[in-house]
Amino acid sequence: MKLTIPTQSSGWAPRPWQLGLLAAAGLALALALAGLLARPYVFHGSLIDSPAPAPDFALGDQRGQPFHLRDQAGKVVLLYFGYSSCPDVCPATLAEFALVRRRLGAQADQVRFVLITVDPLRDTAAQLQGYLAKFDDSFVGLTGTASQLRPVWRDYGVYQDARPDASRAGASVEHSNRVYAIDRQGRLRLTYSLDADAGALAQDVAALLRER
Repeated sequence: MKLTIPTQSSGWAPRPWQLGLLAAAGLALALALAGLLARPYVFHGSLIDSPAPAPDFALGDQRGQPFHLRDQAGKVVLLYFGYSSCPDVCPATLAEFALVRRRLGAQADQVRFVLITVDPLRDTAAQLQGYLAKFDDSFVGLTGTASQLRPVWRDYGVYQDARPDASRAGASVEHSNRVYAIDRQGRLRLTYSLDADAGALAQDVAALLRER
């Protein structure tokens, strides 16, 4: 049996009700696509309900240069408080930072990965420089005197307690463990626990970079 497709030359033309159905279907498809495109990005970290400017600070970096948070406007800052003698969570977090930086590719130049010490007695600029070089030379390590650092710890709600450790030279420093994400406008937007996945963190950073 031969199937004949009606054409205008054979006298066929769509009826008004058929045109209406086609238009309705097209509109529904357009609305569905618009809904998908307009769907907001869902962040993996813990969102700050009312983003406010991140507490500003000025400290010295591992190369002896001044680092001022407000000078980082236009970049995303990932901030972590730790110390170079830390046996576990600090190196794990910095290794995670290195993975995030690699996943970001060329976008990584728009991100600052920053470690602020909780152990100012041992973490000199030279100590931090050698330590961070094991992970990535672009990472920023900040230090200063205890009196310079205490207001920064307080502003970010960081717990810090140095205690003698007989099993290792020096002291063991107990401290809170959160990663802070500061957006390009200098607002504190997200925090992350230590179990944050590098892929998820990289996705969140890329989303912050897309914001204007």
